[in-house]
Amino acid sequence: MVRIAVDAMGGDFAPSEIVKGAILASQELSVEVILVGNPEKINSELRKYGEKGKIPIVSASQVIEMDEAPAQAVKQKKDASINVAVSLVKQGKADAVVSAGNTGAIMAAALFKLGRIPGIERPAIATEFPLPSGTVLLLDMGANVDCKPKNLEQFAIMGNHYAKQVLHIKNPRVGLLNIGEEKEKGNELTRETWPLLKQLPINFIGNLESKEILRGKADVVICDGFVGNLILKFSESLVSSMFQIIKTELSRGIMNKIGMAFLMPTLFRLRKKLSYDEYGGAPLLGTNGVVFKAHGRSKALAIKNAIRETAEAAKGNMTQKIGKKA
Repeated sequence: MVRIAVDAMGGDFAPSEIVKGAILASQELSVEVILVGNPEKINSELRKYGEKGKIPIVSASQVIEMDEAPAQAVKQKKDASINVAVSLVKQGKADAVVSAGNTGAIMAAALFKLGRIPGIERPAIATEFPLPSGTVLLLDMGANVDCKPKNLEQFAIMGNHYAKQVLHIKNPRVGLLNIGEEKEKGNELTRETWPLLKQLPINFIGNLESKEILRGKADVVICDGFVGNLILKFSESLVSSMFQIIKTELSRGIMNKIGMAFLMPTLFRLRKKLSYDEYGGAPLLGTNGVVFKAHGRSKALAIKNAIRETAEAAKGNMTQKIGKKA
């Protein structure tokens, strides 16, 4: 059984929602969850569900807050929950880590304690976006705002193997995000990256415009972290704004209100499909261990799904397989 160390103190709703999500995972998934953090606070939450004593706890006396400088905090707070959780993987006491805490701190702890996969210069954050059928994986989503062509080449290798091992796509189509389909288009970074991806033993389909991301043309989309993070944050706000607009428009007039009654079940299903809760966490690819970052606002369902995806990655020996190709 895969052992997942969960940072119980990381995230906007920690530890209550983190612990609740861990309970759901332990009940519904074939995983062993280890909660890391303040034992008193964790046990207080476990008691609410009659789970005290059923899920192992590893004590950590410190927490790295969202507004702290990541690298400095990781170095100074040796007993921070994310440090202790990552150390469990380093020591072989856990197979993977999930945290909804400070993204920079998660990356710093993973790099300091686990190191990089040989051949990978920079780890990348990969995120799934929903499609009408299936999902598309984008990376990097913010770990590296300044990239070299070699970094994007490595992102393609890692994204390709993640899509195979975790998303179970037999021959992932890999596209390079650009402002045009022609290989001559784009900036210096994308123009120099194109030939590197072309020579890789992957199903590289060439440049991909942003309008094609959600149309299912590619299974994996490669970009630098600056562009990727802009896409991520814009898409989150767009979904929220779209539902607010629909709600406002449907509440105007008696006929619209009647129509809303019929549309609500469909809208709720759509909202569920677009919610990050359903996709759980984003893997930090390239570190010498399985590390997943859950959304900072994750509640119980998101944490459970993050644990599910983390277990899939650990079972598929994701780190070792990426290392063989790096």
